[in-house]
Amino acid sequence: MQRFARSLGYAWAGVVHVARTQPNWRIHIAIALVVILAALWLRVSLAELAVLTLTIGVVLALEAMNTAVESAVDAIGAPPSTPAKHAKDAAAAAVLFAAITAIVVGVIVLGQHLLPGGPRS
Repeated sequence: MQRFARSLGYAWAGVVHVARTQPNWRIHIAIALVVILAALWLRVSLAELAVLTLTIGVVLALEAMNTAVESAVDAIGAPPSTPAKHAKDAAAAAVLFAAITAIVVGVIVLGQHLLPGGPRS
């Protein structure tokens, strides 16, 4: 149990590091809060809320992973190289695709509640 608690501490330290150093993380958090508040206001179903929450989690997880890749590449200390650039670019692309997917999911889930004749009508 002590090892598990220590692991949680390391994970939390990672969250704090990403939150302090990555402006995009803070943007994702702000948007996530707006989406969750909108979902609650629109009274989306539990299944819809679960989909939104899962999508938000994926974006945040990939943003943290992107930070990890960038930090690992930078820690090597080698001169800039094409493979290092590709690693950083691919990690950023993962975040980009997740964010675009999150927007689509948000529009689908929340949009139907805002349209005339939608679940809230």
